[in-house]
Amino acid sequence: MAEKFFIREATLLDLAALHTLNTNELGYDYPIEKAKNQLLQVLEDQRHHLLAVAENPQHKVLGYLHAEVYQEIYVDSALNILALAVNQSVQGQGIGSALIKWLEEAGKSRNIHTIRLNSGANRQDAHAFYRHLGFEEVKTQKKFVLVND
Repeated sequence: MAEKFFIREATLLDLAALHTLNTNELGYDYPIEKAKNQLLQVLEDQRHHLLAVAENPQHKVLGYLHAEVYQEIYVDSALNILALAVNQSVQGQGIGSALIKWLEEAGKSRNIHTIRLNSGANRQDAHAFYRHLGFEEVKTQKKFVLVND
């Protein structure tokens, strides 16, 4: 039976659930205290960041979506998905699709009509999900990082 859920904006009270989703579903083992500091900053920057959770009637977070406003001088503004995670036990029940729909509506309210994302080459199930929703693969790229201590 499909789990009932609703979408709402995330709050600091969601920290533990978001940390668990990031660890278990996305594979990011990031210290929870650092995650708390990051979450506080994201929640304060609602002009630039959008963060929503899917929650069941018992207030258990089932998934979440984090996006940012993506602005460049060579393309129209877009919403850039930074994270989309749904608890594996409830995947396939429309939660990820509902979170994307929430983001589409949030974009329209800001006059932004494009959603973009990057997805790791090994996340084949995620790629199939995005294609199913109408996303198109537009390029292949490499990711470079410079850590400046």
